[in-house]
Amino acid sequence: MRVLTSLVLALFFLTASAQKKIAFVSGQVIDENENPLAKVSVVVLGKTTGIVTNDSGFFRIKVTALKSIALIFSNIGYAETQKNFYLSDNEEERITVRLQRDGKTLKTVVVTNDRERKELGLTKINPKNAIVLPSTTGGIEGLIKILVGSNNELTSQYNVRGGNYDENLIYINDFEIFRPYLVRSGQQEGLSFINPELARNVNFYNGGFQAKYGDKMSSVLDIQYKKPKTFGGSAYISLLEQGMHLEGSAKKEKLTYLVGVRNKSNRNLLSSQQTQGSYIPSSTDIQGYLTYKLNEKWQLEILGNFSATKFTLIPQSAQKTTSVFSPLFTANLGLDIFFNGQEKDGYNTSLIGLTAVHQPNKKVQIKWMLSHFENKENENFDIGSTYLFGDRNFDNTSSTYGQIVNPLGAGFYQNYGRNKLDISVWNAGIKGSIDKGKHFIQFGNSIEQTKITDKLFEWDYQDSAGYSLPVTTNNLSSFLNTSANLTIQKYSGYVQDNINFINSKRDISLQGGVRYNYNSLNKELLISPRAQVSVKPNWKKDIVFKLAAGIYDQPPFYRELRRYDGSLNKGIKSQKSYQVVAGMDYNFISSERPFRITAEAYYKNLQDVIPYDIDNVRIRYSGENNAKAYAYGVETRLYGELVKDAESWLSIGLMRSKENIEGDHYYNYLNAAGETITSKTHDQLPVDSIRQDVGWVRRPTDRLITVGLFLQDYLSTNKNFKVHLNMIYGSNMPYNIPNSTRYRNALIIDPYLRVDIGFSALLLSEKNKRRSHSPFKDFENIWASFEVFNLIDRANTISYQLIKDFSNTVYSIPNRLTPRLVNFKIVGRF
Repeated sequence: MRVLTSLVLALFFLTASAQKKIAFVSGQVIDENENPLAKVSVVVLGKTTGIVTNDSGFFRIKVTALKSIALIFSNIGYAETQKNFYLSDNEEERITVRLQRDGKTLKTVVVTNDRERKELGLTKINPKNAIVLPSTTGGIEGLIKILVGSNNELTSQYNVRGGNYDENLIYINDFEIFRPYLVRSGQQEGLSFINPELARNVNFYNGGFQAKYGDKMSSVLDIQYKKPKTFGGSAYISLLEQGMHLEGSAKKEKLTYLVGVRNKSNRNLLSSQQTQGSYIPSSTDIQGYLTYKLNEKWQLEILGNFSATKFTLIPQSAQKTTSVFSPLFTANLGLDIFFNGQEKDGYNTSLIGLTAVHQPNKKVQIKWMLSHFENKENENFDIGSTYLFGDRNFDNTSSTYGQIVNPLGAGFYQNYGRNKLDISVWNAGIKGSIDKGKHFIQFGNSIEQTKITDKLFEWDYQDSAGYSLPVTTNNLSSFLNTSANLTIQKYSGYVQDNINFINSKRDISLQGGVRYNYNSLNKELLISPRAQVSVKPNWKKDIVFKLAAGIYDQPPFYRELRRYDGSLNKGIKSQKSYQVVAGMDYNFISSERPFRITAEAYYKNLQDVIPYDIDNVRIRYSGENNAKAYAYGVETRLYGELVKDAESWLSIGLMRSKENIEGDHYYNYLNAAGETITSKTHDQLPVDSIRQDVGWVRRPTDRLITVGLFLQDYLSTNKNFKVHLNMIYGSNMPYNIPNSTRYRNALIIDPYLRVDIGFSALLLSEKNKRRSHSPFKDFENIWASFEVFNLIDRANTISYQLIKDFSNTVYSIPNRLTPRLVNFKIVGRF
């Protein structure tokens, strides 16, 4: 009896002691865009009762200490999230919980996302996908290139619907972003301006965009950075790039801060290039975004960025090969080059933007904005090279395997340049909005001053028997020695109205606006009306129909002014276009999973066009408004969960873009027999000629077919092991021989095909991080990924090098892009 009594008393005291072992978990629940979530259910796993978050998303719940417990966070429309803990007695753990949209309710989410569905050309991009995307450039632009196509994995630049890189607008928090201008090849590029870790909303317009956006002809990338509520951050390291960011708030959320630092080096990537040598690329940037709420009506914002990119190349040698097929013979032609000299380039950019946001009431908002952008670029190269050109032996049983056995040409050439470009842009503006129920009116006006100081000095010396510095320009194949000092004032503004009509039969949205632009360079006033309408009938099928039309003009900035000889055309006019776009948006359910299909057809008519050539990423304009052009096509995209709970999309585009250059012609010379002369010899003397007008030709960005695929998958037994795949295909593109009228479109760049794949694993998750003494207890998760670039090891071509043999016959040798490469990356979030 005494023993039984002792056991009962011991059990009572142990139970009483255990009841005293309590702890607390507190924090905030937010959505994927950092917005607080109210009325989220917080329940201890295994219990039926719990608490809910307040209107600000905060909660505090009592749990058992010295015991492994789990909290379940759930809310309608969001995926259920589990957090595991092991807490000491009286310990309080503060956390931030991010709930993700539930794939099962994606249909509802898509249907209620009226803006994306009603606006033509708008695609909302999840910045989190940019972080996991297996890509040599990565970032937001890497995702865009899957949508619109690409032919160069070394650059973050992209072409949209027949336009070139200069025709794309980029905004971050309403400040326009500029890119370096002297970059010639993708390998010289540094970091993209956009840091995906800082992004909150990403809107991409590939046509038919609103009047509130600036004066360019192709696309708009509009990015909003985050305004965090609680402390957090991330850090990552890979073979190509390293970086970290911190975010948080202070003074009861009156002050928010967002800071990111990145560094990128493509040395491992560039070491596989055709040109062997010492590559020393480096790029570093630091970005910050601060907001301070003065009171209920005023808020101050500061956006700052500084980026420094350096590129040094000490080339040694290069081996290039191409194959020639004809009815008469087949040959493998090789080009061996041996270099001396070096190249040193530098690109420094900085931006500081100040915003004062005034909201006198809930329906009116006004933003006063002031920004300064500065760009300093330097190109310094002096590279000489000797080359041997001929048939290359590919018989691996031969002692001369890989060598040139039948020389067809030899020579020397030298490239020399000392170029400097400084650009300074000051901009002061005002933007506002008035919400009047059915009408949402937006307006803005800005004054901008651009100062450009440019010094261009470069020359090429080719086919010399030996090294000799020429003393006159007559010995050179090209010679540029010009300078410019320009100050340009630009005035622009807009007003637009968004109107909604909703009744029992249909939902109609109208958007109309007009913008103006005037600049002191050519004293040209541009008026650009733009309008679009969307109609959502009250049908069983969820379909939205859209139509847009408008004028999109593009005033010259810098590169458009320069002719091929380096002189400036200060009287050049703006390029002008009118565009029409029609589309539809259809939501549906298949296999209990939501899907969305969009389709758009477009037509662009362009006048006062400035013809240009593209070599890698370098754009060279003719400096004259002497062409007209057009582009038309169809784009369709499928969004959804090809694999359950994993976002994916497929994009397919068809396009045709051509131009007609005024007065573009050449002559065919005939001999006495009326035959066309191919070479001037004693028996091939010209006695007559026939003028040939070139007419309509393909534009440098013309590509008939583009296909892009972004696919995510995971192990059926464990979602912590994922795979990410992106694929881009683009049919052939024309390549123009520089300064040649007769041979415009003479060469063809083969179709571009590239597949990148990444495998990722969750090393540390919420399920195992909550050990009280763990060094990783403050991390939300840690991921590691292994990436394979150019999985199929395709030798894609970006441009051509032209070589003459002893008989003066010209051959084109392709310049290749990167082969198959691997990368390793680890990412931690806290």
